Order: sequence, then structure tokens, then C-alpha cells
Amino acid sequence: MQNDTNLPELIQQMLLPEFYPHPVTMPIELIQTHASIVLLTGDIAYKLKKSVNFGFLDYSTVTKRQHFCEEEVRLNQRGAKELYLGVLPISKQGDKYQFGNEGEIVDHAVKMVQFPQLALLSNMFESGQITTSDLEEVGQAVTLFHAQAQTSEYISSFGTVAKIRQSIDDNYRQTEKYVGRAQTQQQYTETKAYTDRFLLEHSQLFLDRIAGGFIRECHGDLHLRNICRWQTKILLFDCIEFNEPFRFVDTMYDVAFAVMDLEARGRKDLANRFLNAYVEQTGDWAGLQVLPMYLSRQAYVRAKVTSFLLDDRGISSEDRAAAAEIAGNYYRQAWEYTRSKQGRLIMISGLSGSGKSTLGKQIAESLNGVQIRSDAVRKHLGGISLLTKGDDSLYTPEMTASTYQQVLSLGAKIATQGFTVILDAKYDRQSLRAAVIDLAQSEGIQLDIIYCMAPENVLLDRLAQRTGDIADATVDLLASQQAAWEDFTLVEEQYVMKIDTTVDSLIQPLLTELARSKRRT
Repeated sequence: MQNDTNLPELIQQMLLPEFYPHPVTMPIELIQTHASIVLLTGDIAYKLKKSVNFGFLDYSTVTKRQHFCEEEVRLNQRGAKELYLGVLPISKQGDKYQFGNEGEIVDHAVKMVQFPQLALLSNMFESGQITTSDLEEVGQAVTLFHAQAQTSEYISSFGTVAKIRQSIDDNYRQTEKYVGRAQTQQQYTETKAYTDRFLLEHSQLFLDRIAGGFIRECHGDLHLRNICRWQTKILLFDCIEFNEPFRFVDTMYDVAFAVMDLEARGRKDLANRFLNAYVEQTGDWAGLQVLPMYLSRQAYVRAKVTSFLLDDRGISSEDRAAAAEIAGNYYRQAWEYTRSKQGRLIMISGLSGSGKSTLGKQIAESLNGVQIRSDAVRKHLGGISLLTKGDDSLYTPEMTASTYQQVLSLGAKIATQGFTVILDAKYDRQSLRAAVIDLAQSEGIQLDIIYCMAPENVLLDRLAQRTGDIADATVDLLASQQAAWEDFTLVEEQYVMKIDTTVDSLIQPLLTELARSKRRT
């Protein structure tokens, strides 16, 4: 428990109800991070910035703290305008502190709506209330946030390898002193070598991200403690206001923070659901090529900021010991992300209504894979929203060929980065399947083909009942699909596993077989 006598005099007074010009709920709750203090008073929360200078973050003067309080309110209007009420000056007269300008201005506080702490996704997680549907909503909220985020030539300049390297090198420099205290020398050396190598070998990827407009004014600190569900809406708050290089970043930088946080909590399934929801909504599957480096980077950052607590004499020795353990876990996670992984392709084939996408989602969650649905790729190529029904121009032979080519191209790019990729399409023609097989064989990538089946009456019923899905296929198309289907060749059969998706008891054995199957390329 925090010893109040270790706290600054201002904070000690802010723990008293008479400090506030409004009713408070006692006891006032105090939350500390390495850089901030938050006081929860009931309906209103107040956030103060500590007088610290970590190099990448400088709150060391009253003027700087005022500036960054104002920046925090301004920037968080984007993802959580419902929560941010303004900035209040704090003055001192004699030995008494108060809100307002009467006396010497000694600090500033961000005034916020206080929402129930159970609304934080981190606390929803701890209480077992978070669901995969919640994470799909987070994916949609982050998609909208990124779509509205600003970019410019200046912002994009922060996406160069030189700028990214500078930020990452700063992390290593600032954490050298924690080797032997919170991480091992091996972890430090090998994690740093991985990022050095990635930046050197994949410079074109970063140029492509700049050219594609993916360097934006992002959130910068998108983990579960900075996401809440307030009044049925997902809000993204407490973004980075203190450092442009931490905010002017690749959109995948934000995505990596959320994925890393969920995986650190032992829930790769939730991380997977969020990631797949995001890339399907944005169409940015190609961005997954840089995700592994950012995953390691974000875990390392959480390790770094937690390590700073080891030098904070304002917290108890018990809290410092807990911080050392938490930091150690993050350093280990950052190192584990650098371990090489073998990519894999899983083609899911079958008629419309056969359960391909439902099974594909289950496989992705089970194997921590990326699902690429041809329905989503087609609509991104056509420039329409996923839930908009496509017209005839979206289903010409030329558009179909482009769709399958793009699915395969994306699958190849991210499988070579160590991802398991689920290619989800009808794959009703031998030529379409042969292209995948040829790629797998030429690149030495493991391939499995899952053929989804269901009785005709089930296919018809599923298509008739389909609502709220991105697929456009209707009942009247089934007969033409059946007529056009080309059976598997003998070469294809060696890759194929067939499954009746109406038999639930067959799903888990299939997932188990996929998890343990050996290379068959």
C-alpha cells in the first residue's frame, strides 16, 4: 500500500476531500505510473504529470507540464472526447494548494470524467468479462481512429529507417543499466541484434509503408489500460502527447501494442481476434510484414517504462520488487518475439455456405493465424465498404482473377515473415489451387488444403439466412457454383483434408491435427 508520507505535499492535500470544489467519494483513490499520478474522486478524475525527465519524456518544469496537459486534452479528443473536460491550473498560497490562479501557479491537472474502473478493458480482462466480440469491436474502433488520423510529409518522415532506428536505439541505451536487474545479457544482446538486422534487411518495407500513407498521427500507447467501454462505446484514451516520434508512427505500431498486451496476459486467442478484425477492416494485410519487429519493440517499451519504477524512491520496496518481476516478463516477451518462426499456408476451399469462413476463424484462433477472406479482398480492390453489396462489376472474371492473385500475393508475403496464413476462398478451379501449390513448393512453405462440405439443404439454408456478413453470395448462385466445381487432382489430394462442417465433433480433431501436422511440402 502507498505510504502517504512519501508523496509530495500537493498530492497529500489532493487526497483530502476539502481540496475539491465538489463532493468526492472517500477514500480518494491514487494511481501512479512512472510519469503520472491520477486521483479518482468519484465523478471526476484528475491527472497530474510528475516532475521527471526521462529524455524521451520531459515534464521537468511547470511550463512543460502545462503544455503537455493541454496537448493531452487536444489529442485525446480524437478517440475519447467524451472523457476529457479540460486543464486546470493548481496554485499555492502559503502552505495551501488549490485549483485556480489565486497565488503562485505550481502545476496543472487534466480534468476528466471518471468512468467505473471496471470499464477499462484491462479490468474487464481481469474479471473475466472480456469477450472475442469486444476485441472485434476494438479492431473496428482502431480502424476508424487510424482512418481519421492525420498524415503529412512531415509526419511521414518519421517512418524512415533512420528515425525508427533512433527511437529503438534510445530504448536499448536507456535500459542497459537494467541488465542483470530485470533482463539478462543474452536477452539484451539478441533482442537488439534482431531489430538491427530487421531494419537493415527490410528497408524497402518501410519505404512502402511511407508511400502507402501508413505513417500517421497515431495513438502511440494502445494497450488495454488505455481502452475502455464507456456507455456502450469503445474509447481509446491517454494517447502519447509528450513525444512526436512515439506518436508519428506506422499504424501497425498501434496494432502491435494491443496484440502484445493481450499476448502478455496469456490470451493469444483474443489478440488474434483483434488482429484479424483490424486487418480485414483496413485491408492492410501487407502491414503484417513489419508487425513482428513492432511486437518486440512494444514489449520492450513496456519493460523499459516498468523498469523506471525500480529507481523511483516514491514507491514502496514491495512495489519496486513487483515492478522488477513485471519488467522481467516483458523483456522476456520482447526477446521471444525475435525467435524465428516457420510460416505456413492453409487453403480453405468449398462452395458458398459450406462454412469456410467460420472454420477459418476457428483455425486462425487455434493456430494464431491470419485469415484472408477473398470476399474482403475483393471489396477492398473494388473500393467499397465490406458490408456494401457489390454490383456486377465486382464479379467479372477479371476482378475474380485479380482477387485470387491478391489473396495469394498477400499470403506469400506474410507467410515468409513466419505467419500461419488461412487463404479463405472457394478455390473451385484447379488452376487457382495449382497456383497456391506451386508457390508453396517453390518457397518451401507448408501447405494444407481444407475442403469444407455440407448437405445441399444446409448450403441453401445458410445462404438464405445469411445477414450482416461481407459475403454477397445468394441462394440462386449455388447451382452455377456446383456446375463449375472442378474436382481435386491426385496431386492436390495429398494436401486435402475434408470436413463436414455440420458435424461439430469433427472440428476439434481437425484443429488438433493441424496443430501437430508435420511439413508435407
